[in-house]
Amino acid sequence: MSSSDEPSKQKTHKALALRKISGKPGQVYYPLQILTVDTPSTLSPTQLLLTPTHLSLNHRDLFLRQHLYPSPSFTTPLLSDACCTVLSTGSSHSSTKPSLLNKRVILNPGHGWLSSPLGPESPTGYNILGGTSTNPLGVAQELIVVEQDEVALAPEHLSGAEAAALPLTGLTAWRALVTKSGNAERGRNILVTGIGGGVAGMVLSFAVKMGVRVWVTSGDMKDKKVERAMEMGAVGGVSYKEKGWEKALKGQLPKDRPFLDAVIDGAGGDVVDRAGRLLKPGGVIVSYGMTTGPKLPFSMSAVLKNIELRGSTMGSRKEFQDMVAFVGKEKIRPVVSRVVGGGLDNLEGIDSLFEDMKAGRQFGKLVLAMDGNGETKGERARL
Repeated sequence: MSSSDEPSKQKTHKALALRKISGKPGQVYYPLQILTVDTPSTLSPTQLLLTPTHLSLNHRDLFLRQHLYPSPSFTTPLLSDACCTVLSTGSSHSSTKPSLLNKRVILNPGHGWLSSPLGPESPTGYNILGGTSTNPLGVAQELIVVEQDEVALAPEHLSGAEAAALPLTGLTAWRALVTKSGNAERGRNILVTGIGGGVAGMVLSFAVKMGVRVWVTSGDMKDKKVERAMEMGAVGGVSYKEKGWEKALKGQLPKDRPFLDAVIDGAGGDVVDRAGRLLKPGGVIVSYGMTTGPKLPFSMSAVLKNIELRGSTMGSRKEFQDMVAFVGKEKIRPVVSRVVGGGLDNLEGIDSLFEDMKAGRQFGKLVLAMDGNGETKGERARL
């Protein structure tokens, strides 16, 4: 066999994934590992080849490491959020839309949901990117192949770290506020719980631009998260760890509208009981997560007050596109708490980002730069 007849060697690239160890859900903490994965040799006509410049963590990534999220995978690359550069395009790309070649893009963080305001249309359900067996795609790898309809141009005013911080939290916040709450209107009063988290920060940013009056809660007033939220446009806030915090918040509400129209919540717990006392009759609680536990008590007093509890998970491709367009139009910048550089090989720095999230130290998103720009040792940023 001549050298020209020899089969070409399969190209590979690095990916970040979980490493399996024994342990029970909630007690185990899966370590990180670097895998070598095959690089696709060809693209379909509708695919793009991307290389990420920045990656962003979400709470689901922490829950996966703790086996508190369904279907963790030890071969699927982690993470849902990335800002990428388009390296090459499929054959049909330039004929259907302006070329994305060499452009910065962000990925829609979930598949199986096109446009229905009710929920995913796909019979197989909605599958979020990163770290599970339900979707083979995760963005924590050196090269990514994705369908061209699943990306959007990164808003030009955003840095790479800010763009990576946007997709999952921005989409979740947009659906919770705009689609589900029914109160994304000037002059309405809403409460955003757990400020400091990425979704809460994006809800605040969107609502302020829409003329909504926003109050926030935080675990500790000493951490200055309420103060930082007020710098971003919040009217006020309280610590949810203080006994009777709802009374303190009631004292902050305006006399011309001394009630809340809606609550956007990602914690669960006793939010219906506490915040329900401040809601108007027929007010809305939108729940996009339950970090305090998997159950949310709903009281008879809330029923008698006609309070509505609306679940909200991520969002459709249309909502993703609408959200990105709004961010570009209004020049909104996601808050980035800290950036670690060094790429996938900097496991120590990546672990330090997870430690920030476990301890609740962050205000905004935690980002990994794929080059050397950032804190390679992972020192905590001051709030």
